[in-house]
Amino acid sequence: MARRALKLASWTSMAFAASGFYLYSNKYLDPNDFGAVRVGRAVATTAVISYDYLTSLRSVPYGSEEYAQLRSEVHLRSARRLCELCCANRGTFIKVGQHLAALDYLLPQEYTSTLKVLHSQAPKSSMQEVSQVIREDLGKEIHDLFVSFDDTPMGAASLAQVHKAVLHDGRTVAVKVQHPKVQVQSSKDILLMEVLVLAVKQLFPEFEFMWLVDEAKKNLPLELDFLNEGRNAEKVAQMLKHFDFLKVPQIYWELSTKRVLLMEFLDGGQVNDRDYMERNKIDVNEISRHLGKIYSEMIFVNGFVHCDPHPGNVLVRKGPDTGKVEIVLLDHGLYQVLTEEFRLDYCHLWQSLIWTDMEKVKKYCLRLGAGDFYPLLACMLTARSWNSVNRGISQAPITASENTEIRNNAATYLPQISQLLNRVPRQMLLIFKTNDLLRGIEATLGTRASASSFLNMSRCCVRALAMHNKKNTCSFFRRTQISFSETISLWQISLHELILRAKGLRLASWVLALLCWLLPAPY
Repeated sequence: MARRALKLASWTSMAFAASGFYLYSNKYLDPNDFGAVRVGRAVATTAVISYDYLTSLRSVPYGSEEYAQLRSEVHLRSARRLCELCCANRGTFIKVGQHLAALDYLLPQEYTSTLKVLHSQAPKSSMQEVSQVIREDLGKEIHDLFVSFDDTPMGAASLAQVHKAVLHDGRTVAVKVQHPKVQVQSSKDILLMEVLVLAVKQLFPEFEFMWLVDEAKKNLPLELDFLNEGRNAEKVAQMLKHFDFLKVPQIYWELSTKRVLLMEFLDGGQVNDRDYMERNKIDVNEISRHLGKIYSEMIFVNGFVHCDPHPGNVLVRKGPDTGKVEIVLLDHGLYQVLTEEFRLDYCHLWQSLIWTDMEKVKKYCLRLGAGDFYPLLACMLTARSWNSVNRGISQAPITASENTEIRNNAATYLPQISQLLNRVPRQMLLIFKTNDLLRGIEATLGTRASASSFLNMSRCCVRALAMHNKKNTCSFFRRTQISFSETISLWQISLHELILRAKGLRLASWVLALLCWLLPAPY
């Protein structure tokens, strides 16, 4: 009996081992898919990071030069561990890591610079997995649907990857296919993050990052529904159709599902690729102005905001028909819908910041929930120092020393920043993310914080407030009065812009005259 049981156990073990090897070699099974492995890795990483902060900084006087140096080293070690965790657990972890990487002026530089690699290290699904998702969702094999289908994805993100293909009618399309395991793992991953964040808060009471988990919990199901993404793409294309420089891919609904999205193929270079722009004679200042117009219109006028403008989602090109500069906006899964109250308060706040009306800056920061942290909110929104906010953010572009000051303050005031993020309306959180991604693009292009971009924002604020006031009055005389006031305000902005340009031209002529005087032409 014992011999028979031993024999049965041996054969069973061999069968399990062979099945496991077969499944693993065929990519059906991955150790990372086991909940225990993912949980264990996340718990261990969180514990190591927490222990590092608790022990490394304990014996050093707070505020000393040694403390600052040591804290920077702990930040860097912890950021690397967090990055390794995101790469290993993939999916939702990479998505949250990318969100953190975008918070340039809210988190220490060691974290944001380390986590930025997650934008280019997203996992790729095998062709076998891609075929499986397409077969399950569309009911046909790839070769039945497409004349050609590129095996190598054009791009891979945390939740999906995109392949170039050609339909039987000759149309070239982009096929976005969701990673097969993300849907199942996402809810468990969010729960795990919630537990870990609560545990860390017990050790570090000033650690207030539950807002990040709340946002992921709310937004991830929307991003995993590609039909929602398709609807967002069509809505924004219609909403901004007056911008002839904006291109949004057309959606092919007959071959789209919650996990597969078929859309028009539009090529171009990434918005941070300056070499591509130089080769194609694309003016970086024009690109920056166009981006500013698009997002000012979304935020202030329409209250429907594309919240993931990282470089992989914003392409630039010369229009094949017109030869004019165009911006291609991709990945419409994550949008923030602003309430009218929030949008109008935000309009008033930016108007006050641009025109340096500090009483109103305080008033509208308080209306947006900042409380005593209103100077911090103003600095975070503008990514400028409090001195620059008081002097006027449109008066001069940011300097390298001010940029360094902001980064240092981000580390110093991290507890206050965390508290503020828990106070402001949830809508503000994705606005922060969007602002930081756009500033990152502007910094790469070398066009950051130009007066022109602030004045474009101001125009949108004037139009948005005028539209609201006209909508809420029945008096023809009052509507006429509002329209006249709007025209005057827009004219004042244009005049101010003209004066700034004239000053710039005058300065240029002075510099040229000085150079001619210093370097006289040879006889």
